[in-house]
Amino acid sequence: MAYQSYSPHSPAGQPGPERPPQRAAARIRAGFGLRGPRRERHVLTAEQLNALSMPVGDDGVLIGVDPQRQPAVLGLFRPSAYDIVLVGGVWTAQLIALRAAATGARVAVETGRPQTWAPMAQAAGGGQPCVTVHQVGRLGPQGPSVAAPVLVVRDLGARPVRSRLSAGPWQTMLTLLPYLGPNAQRVLGAADLVGVQRVSPQEAELVGRAMNLTAADVAALPSMGDNVTLWTTRMRRQFVMTAPVDAEVQLLGGPRRVD
Repeated sequence: MAYQSYSPHSPAGQPGPERPPQRAAARIRAGFGLRGPRRERHVLTAEQLNALSMPVGDDGVLIGVDPQRQPAVLGLFRPSAYDIVLVGGVWTAQLIALRAAATGARVAVETGRPQTWAPMAQAAGGGQPCVTVHQVGRLGPQGPSVAAPVLVVRDLGARPVRSRLSAGPWQTMLTLLPYLGPNAQRVLGAADLVGVQRVSPQEAELVGRAMNLTAADVAALPSMGDNVTLWTTRMRRQFVMTAPVDAEVQLLGGPRRVD
């Protein structure tokens, strides 16, 4: 509660300016408030500054954990074109799309089975059209930008037709292949990133040749679990295990490789 005093310069009977107690006045600096605690300044030498590091990783969409149980993040949106091929099930593609939408991105799905994607699209935005489903050949320009990146998902079987759209700045293309068709070598070779779920030994050999996989990686592909994906470029690769949260299980069901 503020203390009030009467000033001789104030009208009679009117309160004058407040006067803080003398002890408090000694601690107040004009324009700066109360004096804080005295501490030594935080100063580093040039040698110490070089040793300073911060635990900052890539930003993007969390897609699971790696074999060391560390978060695995997929950097979907970039200022340059980015093409992704996923050889796997629609469950994994929908989970990626759902999590991309949760980051604020727009998702456009071109598919020959709209009934498979419609429930997820309706639930994803909470009434907002952040995920849209389009018939084959009916997907128009999406107008991506740094503030509104776009993920285009193409779910068109093992032999996808050519798209009217292509990857570009802040617009990533994700092509879902249920299995590897006759043109798999060309499709994999044109991708910037390839995700591979459980495949047959013959398909594993094909992926191994296209992506320069080790013999151990090729041998692991036919026996992976439904929630495991090998994400690979020609230089780097990582196995990722995806664990859905309860809300995702209610919407998409449990992990599955075959639909």
